[in-house]
Amino acid sequence: MNEDVKAADVKNIVVKAIKMFNDNAKVGELIDKIKEIGFWGTTVAGGLSYSVFDCKIIEGKDEIINNSQKEVEGIEQNYNEGLLTLDEKRRYSNKLWIETTEKLADMTWDALDDENPVKIIIKSGGARASREQLKQLSAMKGLVVDPLGKIIEVPTKSNYREGLSIFEYVISARGARKGLTDSALKTADAGYLTRRLHDVAHDMIVRYEDCNAKHGLVVSASDERGEKLKERIRGRYLLEDIVSEKGEVLAKAGELVDENVEKLVADHDIKKVIVRSPLFCESKHGICQKCYGIDLSTNHIANIGVPAGVLAAQSIGEPGTQLTMRVRHFGGIVISDVTQGLPRVEELFETRTPKIVSPIAEITGKVSIQEDSDKDTYIVKITSTDESNAQEQEFIIPMSQKLKVKDGDLVASGTALSEGYLDVHDVLTIKGLKAAQLYLVDEIQKVYESQGIAIHDKHFEVIVRKMSDKIIIDDEGDTGFIKDEIVSKIRFEEENKKVLAQGGKPAVGKVSILGITRAAIYTESWLSAASFEQTTSVLSAAAIKGQVEDLLGLKENVIIGRLIPVNKELIDKYYTKFVNKYANNQPAN
Repeated sequence: MNEDVKAADVKNIVVKAIKMFNDNAKVGELIDKIKEIGFWGTTVAGGLSYSVFDCKIIEGKDEIINNSQKEVEGIEQNYNEGLLTLDEKRRYSNKLWIETTEKLADMTWDALDDENPVKIIIKSGGARASREQLKQLSAMKGLVVDPLGKIIEVPTKSNYREGLSIFEYVISARGARKGLTDSALKTADAGYLTRRLHDVAHDMIVRYEDCNAKHGLVVSASDERGEKLKERIRGRYLLEDIVSEKGEVLAKAGELVDENVEKLVADHDIKKVIVRSPLFCESKHGICQKCYGIDLSTNHIANIGVPAGVLAAQSIGEPGTQLTMRVRHFGGIVISDVTQGLPRVEELFETRTPKIVSPIAEITGKVSIQEDSDKDTYIVKITSTDESNAQEQEFIIPMSQKLKVKDGDLVASGTALSEGYLDVHDVLTIKGLKAAQLYLVDEIQKVYESQGIAIHDKHFEVIVRKMSDKIIIDDEGDTGFIKDEIVSKIRFEEENKKVLAQGGKPAVGKVSILGITRAAIYTESWLSAASFEQTTSVLSAAAIKGQVEDLLGLKENVIIGRLIPVNKELIDKYYTKFVNKYANNQPAN
């Protein structure tokens, strides 16, 4: 070994070996050898530990803290003289203490030599140790939060090596206790999220080779997650050619994005790639190989029978325990109600309205803003610029939310007016289904990425596809539907086709995005829905409708003791029978 090998390097070595050898036995031998080196290093070679004396305290620490304290006293004086509001005073003093803490943490880190055990352990990246812990051990603990997540203005100036004062210990303990109880309770929440994800997506199985989808996902380098262009297109099929600025075709439509294509995209600085995606797959049941792309567990094209939904549920649910609660800063203001971590992921998957909603402009027009000081709100009016269709919209936004628009601005329909989260249902109504689906994928990914958890976009796309495959009936026409009934897109289209063939009036409905719990209950399989939640009501509704069980998913087949359809032979056997029966308008056995 001729260099430091960190946790990420071990992963890269294994990935490289899989590609080089194409032989799992040899890769297994390599992993065993890495394990033996690790055991040797931690036992025979003496292991690695550190003592309290390895946590060095830098010279000049007290002077830096005293200077910051003087600046805070100046801020306090400005507040007492009426030059600052209470909010501004808090914001400035919090910002100052955060900067001081970070400065001391950086200086402490730089002062450690490369042979220092603390530095070696943190740099290895494998253990749970981080620079955050070093900051508290030998720099300054800094600002802490209370159980509600609000920042306590009095900073903890000591570190653990010096020891905290009684006062500092007590104010730190409240937030720490909340953290411990959260960790204990969060595991159950993450487990329940995994169960719901499994229930909603277990019937998303790769059933076809190619659905010949006409639409695809536009992955752009200019959007919010643009820097991850390479990761987002990896292992997908191209819907359109990738063309360089000179007009040279770098990769053709239908080609798989592998390392060579990724390199061409990077070398030619391509800004936009259109790829196949589970969101736009036109398969009636499940998903096709081309829209799903490679099976990430084998690095080969997904075989017919791969349970894409179960893989997605497991990939999203398992890291859920790692998501921590963090206080988010919106426009520099600390808001305790801003949801982050696992609760934010759950909020998105259940399509709940966020506590702090950013209103969306429904019309294109000019903005005028008035302040209502008595109620601490902004009154934002949008007046349509289209004289032939004069419209006006008014929004009341609390002053605690920072506005994203200014007086006199021209805004387009769908523009967010303030800091905060968007309501998915508003996005669906104003900007359409595609925008709402992409908003969900991007927002959930932001939470995982903020914690350094890398999950491929397509897992989220598989779940979001299942959440958005329902129609709410507005007008039943001559079909057997009832107004406001929630039905699957497939059933809606089949029923309308039948009615139109008989010269009747088709049903009219609107696309809806359901939360994962509701989507699992409104699934086409009553066996799956009844074994999930609300068993009595699901069975009653199925009996009244005379619903037929087609046994297309995994759960239904497990319940009746049949082999699950996760290979080509069983899919051909079960699914072909189902298709043939329905071709003659008869239920499957």
